[in-house]
Formats: sequence, structure tokens, C-alpha cells
Amino acid sequence: MKYKLSEICQAVGGKLVGDPDTIITGIAGIKEAAEGDITFLANPRYASLVEVTKASAIIASHDFFSQKPLIKADNPSLAFAKAVGLVAGQKVKHPKGICPDSFIDKGAKLFPSVSVGAYAVIEEGAQLGEGSVVYSGCFIGQGVKIGRNCLIYPNATVREGTKVGDNVIIHSGAVIGSDGFGFAGVGGSQEKIPQVGIVVIEDNVEIGANVTIDRARFSQTVIGEGTKIDNLVQIAHNVQIGKDCIVVAQVGISGSTVVEDGVILAGQAGIVGHIKIGKEAIVAAQAGVTKSVPPRVKVSGYPAKPHEKAARVNACLQRLPELAKKIKELETKIKKLEEKEK
Repeated sequence: MKYKLSEICQAVGGKLVGDPDTIITGIAGIKEAAEGDITFLANPRYASLVEVTKASAIIASHDFFSQKPLIKADNPSLAFAKAVGLVAGQKVKHPKGICPDSFIDKGAKLFPSVSVGAYAVIEEGAQLGEGSVVYSGCFIGQGVKIGRNCLIYPNATVREGTKVGDNVIIHSGAVIGSDGFGFAGVGGSQEKIPQVGIVVIEDNVEIGANVTIDRARFSQTVIGEGTKIDNLVQIAHNVQIGKDCIVVAQVGISGSTVVEDGVILAGQAGIVGHIKIGKEAIVAAQAGVTKSVPPRVKVSGYPAKPHEKAARVNACLQRLPELAKKIKELETKIKKLEEKEK
């Protein structure tokens, strides 16, 4: 479809600079954009690409200037996301109705507008709310409760007793409610400790592909409202994650850890069990967190420490070969001086 730039500006709530009648037919990144596309600039280090991009218009911050037509926004990334929804639209058609090749237990309760794909299994006592979609090959266990307008992509598993709120997205391969990793050493062997708790996923959560969230040993493992979890994340039993957190790919969170509201856990961060990550803290990529982190503090490195300190430690580590060489030279000089004194 074709849109005037003025229409897009109104939809994203920005400020228009340039020709309002500029025609937009597509969306693209700043490097790949062609004539007719709208793109965005959120990171200043890509500003040089504005001079070479073929895009017909750019979404940028209020302090940005260009000869090209602009939509200026408080949050260019968010404004661009809204533009994508308008220009690209929803191209994926979700399943409609109940596929006859699915299995739905007579004791399950599905709102009439629920859709279920081929070979999905929904067990006894499960409940699915208005407008929710379960794709092919999914498993919804006994007593699972799924709210309104949820989207469960192919081959996801939601184990028994799990509670899922409204507007939740669970991507392919995710396993929600697997047993917590609990064993007791007895006579040189490992005896399994029963995991009798559940997982609670609150409203507006998105869970990436191949994420595993373990059920609690007792009580609940909780993922707070609005939290977004990237692919390949492991969340252990009894973990409590607050609201609006970001958990990036390959993060591992050990059992009974509390992650408060607004925390960012960057890629491959590892968190030990039974600690607390304070509100709006940031754990940098590949950090190994071995003790609690105060609110609004950024930590990095292993063991994780305040980022400024970790940067200084890393700078010293980079100089170790040079320092070792100097120490060896000093040792040689000292040895010669000692020999002279003899």
C-alpha cells in the first residue's frame, strides 16, 4: 500500500519536517532502504549513512537535521515500530477455528473464538481465553490456564498447572513448566526432589524460541507483566522476575533468584541462585553475577562488579604482558646490583 508521509507522521505521533506528500511504499533499515522506503536513525554512530541512504524519509530524534523529509520523534525506534505496523501490516494469517486433527480433552474449556492448529494437544482441565491461538504441534497440559489474545507458536510446550495471563506470546520450542533441577545426593547417587510448584506468566509477556522456564519446587516461578525474554534463555525454579524486564539470549538464572522491575540482563549473563538483582539494574553481556546487585547499578565482568571498576580491572589485565616484561627487567637489574655489592 501507499501512504503519504503526513499519514505516517500522524500515526506515530511525530513532528513532520519536509514534504508531507512524500509517498512511502515500504520500510527498511538505513543501509538497505530504497526509494519509497521509510527508515529510522536511533544510534548516532550511523548518522553518516544518512548521506548515502536511498530512503525517501527518515524517522529520527528531535535534534537531528537532514535534507531528506523527516519525522522527528521522542523515541525513533518506537515510532519506527509503529510505522512498520502501518506500512507492512500483519501479513501472517493465524489459524482459524479448531483443526479436526488436533486433540482436545472433553474436560478442557475453550472460549468459542479460540483457534487450535493441527496435532496440538490440549489436556483435561485446561482453559483458553477469548481470541487465543494455539499453533500446530503444541502441548497444553492438565489444568493450564491461558488468558485472552495469547499466541502460542508451533511446538511450544506449556506443562501442567501453568498460568498464563492475557496478550502473551510464546515462541516455538519454548518449554514452560518443566521440572526444576532438584536432586539430593544419597549414597553416591542423585535422588530426584519432586517439583510440585507452578509457573505464572503475567500479562503482556513475550517468551522467545527455545526458552525454558522451570516450575517451582514449591509455590511459583513468576515472570512479571510486560517482561520480554529473548531466545535460548534458562530460568530455574522459584525465580521471580519483575515487570518490564529485558532478558537477552542465552542468559541463565539460577534457582530462587529475584529480579526486580525494569532490570536488563544482557546476552549470556549468568546469575547464581538465591540473590537479588535490584530495580532497573543492568547486567552486561557475559557477566557472571555471584552476589546481589543494588538498584540502578550497571555491573560487568566475572565476578560481576560495578562497570567502571570492571573496566579499570580489564584495562590492567590488558597490560599484564607489558608489566610482566618490566618486572623481569627489574629483577635482572636487581640481581646485577646484588652481585656488584658482593
